[in-house]
Amino acid sequence: MTTEKPFIPLIIAILVVSDSRSDDDDVSGKTLVERALEAGHQVLEKKIVPDDIYQIRAVVSNWIADDKVNVIITTGGTGVTGRDGTPEAVTPLLDKILNGFGEIFRMLSYQDIKTSTIQSRALAGVANATYLFCLPGSSGACRTAWDALIKDQLDHRTRPCNLVQLMPRLMEK
Repeated sequence: MTTEKPFIPLIIAILVVSDSRSDDDDVSGKTLVERALEAGHQVLEKKIVPDDIYQIRAVVSNWIADDKVNVIITTGGTGVTGRDGTPEAVTPLLDKILNGFGEIFRMLSYQDIKTSTIQSRALAGVANATYLFCLPGSSGACRTAWDALIKDQLDHRTRPCNLVQLMPRLMEK
């Protein structure tokens, strides 16, 4: 990474998917907000919704349609239980899937949680020129994803390439 260029702050929206968390005991969403702000980005909003694909999809759809939002990060609902439905809620909204994100996230997670990483269906993509990252609900997973993957890709100074430099071209036809 080089610091020759000034940092460009992005507008980020964060969605916590949980049947049991509230603002008082939500650690993962707060972790993402803190890291985004520390990196110099702006957090437009943080919401909590239950593990319900239609409620998830409604919030994410509104943010995708909002021209101010550059990035959406969800945490929770990426496991394999009956109530885990974040990938099912988000995938139909995506214009493109960034397959490498989930692959690299699971590779990094393997270092900490070993084979339990196969239970993660973390994913990323782009919709209407908005980047989406769907992370597991643990604060450790959020730290791993932000620190090792997302932070640098949301910094246009990262070389050889990053997601920010592609933003002007996302709506090309």
